[in-house]
Amino acid sequence: MAVRSVSVRKLMMVALRLTWMVYAGLIVGRLAGLPLSWWVVLSPLVVLLALSLGQSSGRGRGKRGLRAGPPPAVEVAVPVAGRWSVLNSPADKVPSHGTHGYGQTYAIDIIAEPAPGARPAFAWLWPVARRNEDFPAFGQPLYAVADATVVHADDHRRDHLSRNSLAGVAYLLLLESAVREMGGAGLIVGNHVVLDLGDGTYAMYAHLQRGSLQVRAGDRVRAGQLLARCGNSGNSSEPHLHFQLMDHPDLDVASGIPFSWRGIGVPANGEVFRAGDASLSPP
Repeated sequence: MAVRSVSVRKLMMVALRLTWMVYAGLIVGRLAGLPLSWWVVLSPLVVLLALSLGQSSGRGRGKRGLRAGPPPAVEVAVPVAGRWSVLNSPADKVPSHGTHGYGQTYAIDIIAEPAPGARPAFAWLWPVARRNEDFPAFGQPLYAVADATVVHADDHRRDHLSRNSLAGVAYLLLLESAVREMGGAGLIVGNHVVLDLGDGTYAMYAHLQRGSLQVRAGDRVRAGQLLARCGNSGNSSEPHLHFQLMDHPDLDVASGIPFSWRGIGVPANGEVFRAGDASLSPP
């Protein structure tokens, strides 16, 4: 039954991406002058809605099922050191990123802020984009949250400029995200590493810096071991770490698992926390 459920979820994700491609193709065809009525062009939206609803209803179940409530939180070490602040936390809402897709139900985004105001503020008009080096999170070390086996490691994708302006966010939401969705999980999460923590639990670190991986698939790592560095690859508005626990290494079929960081818990949106004793923290 579990194998069948995984297969169905995989097929749904493939169907979702194919429908997005058909929708994009129909729009291009209409704009190019092909005799396509708007009801034909917009018809894939009905399929997309149905697939999205089906995807949402089937996510977050894991082995216990939705009716049994969420699975218990798995306590792991903190994946960073220094002073960080939180975005998109499951402490505030579930699913934290507005979707159960790609195992993101209990995912969290964190950004490095060695001191208040160290991170560039959102730009309403200018600059449209910033270099990654302007953000203190870029290049910060990321550590294994437990003893584990590396099951996936990928860092060949480029780190793009920031999208933390009004124009940048519009571009990200209206165009870039849709294109990445059609390309699959790899284009969404960018460079990433997946760890097998045992007992059916996997940890995923997303948006890693290109060329920063210190491990490869098959490696055994110890808790606290350097894995990679924080980057800005994939569907990312600025350099940050996207971290999540899930029940399967394949992002297309994974369901999210709640986490708790040892000594910290689950920080809420806007909360600042410190971890370790890194130079990133001010005296």
